Amino acid sequence: MNNTNLLAALANCAAACNYCSDKCLDEDNIKMMVKCIRLDRDCETLCYTAHSLIASNSALAKDAVRLCLQSVKACGDECEKMEQDHCKECARACRECQKACEAYLA
Repeated sequence: MNNTNLLAALANCAAACNYCSDKCLDEDNIKMMVKCIRLDRDCETLCYTAHSLIASNSALAKDAVRLCLQSVKACGDECEKMEQDHCKECARACRECQKACEAYLA
């Protein structure tokens, strides 16, 4: 996988996590969504960080992608448990990003 595809997957995942966390705040039972919101926020931050470090050809890029991969897996796992459409969309974006990160690190 080339870096362009990875950069697109990271940006897409970050955007999906941002959208998901915002929509979770509108849910009636917000206490049920707390873990999802926190994982969304972490994942968004780490995806953008990895994106930035890859784009700038940083020596820390692989380390950032490894950390991002942990977050993407956790966020995807949590969002897959939820019934809301925005969580399902986020889980799909996380799984695509997971594949891209794994290919980059291989």
